[in-house]
Amino acid sequence: MKNHTKVYLKEMNYHSTDWIPCEMCGQTATDIHHIDARGMGGSKEKDVIENLMGLCRSCHLRYGDRKDEKAMLRVTHLVKLSQRKCK
Repeated sequence: MKNHTKVYLKEMNYHSTDWIPCEMCGQTATDIHHIDARGMGGSKEKDVIENLMGLCRSCHLRYGDRKDEKAMLRVTHLVKLSQRKCK
């Protein structure tokens, strides 16, 4: 399992066998997306929960590599993180 996936599961209190919802549409998340891309070097400094969000394949393709969607992804994810902390 990749490091960023481990970070996401731990911080979001999921187990690797849990069903994980897409943070955008609620379908099954299949990808852990880096909001700010790690780049070609694979820097682990981007593997922090504030930069990782669970997305289904459709949302990952729709929003994942679009710079004009990055702010919206970040706000959506931060709302999700704040809701998790309130529980």
